[in-house]
Amino acid sequence: QVQLVESGGGLVQAGGSLRLSCAASGSIFAWNIRGWYRQGPGKQRELVAAFGSGGTTNYADSVKGRFTISRDMDNNTVLLQMDSLKPEDTAVYYCNARMFAQDYWGQGTQVTVSS
Repeated sequence: QVQLVESGGGLVQAGGSLRLSCAASGSIFAWNIRGWYRQGPGKQRELVAAFGSGGTTNYADSVKGRFTISRDMDNNTVLLQMDSLKPEDTAVYYCNARMFAQDYWGQGTQVTVSS
C-alpha cells in the first residue's frame, strides 16, 4: 500500500519559518516524490517546488529564494524548508509522487501565516 504523509504545518507569523515533511511508505520511496503543491482558499492547486532532471530543483516564482526542497533518503522523506513566510503562503500543502505513471497524493498539511 502506497502512503504519503505530510506533516510540519501550523500557524506562524509573517517572516517566520516552517519545515514540512513528506514521509513515503509502502511500495513507494523518496525518489518517487516529485514535489510539493499547495492550494490556497478559493484557489487552484499550484506547484510550489519540484525535482527536475539531473538533480536540479524548480520553484514557483513566488517562493524562489525563500523555499528549499530536499530529499532525506535515510528517512525516506522529502522536506520543504519555508523561510520568510508571507500571508499569501497560507494554503494546504501536498506532496506528490509518481510511480508507474500513476500519481499519488498525501492528505495535506495546513500552513497558516498571520500578518
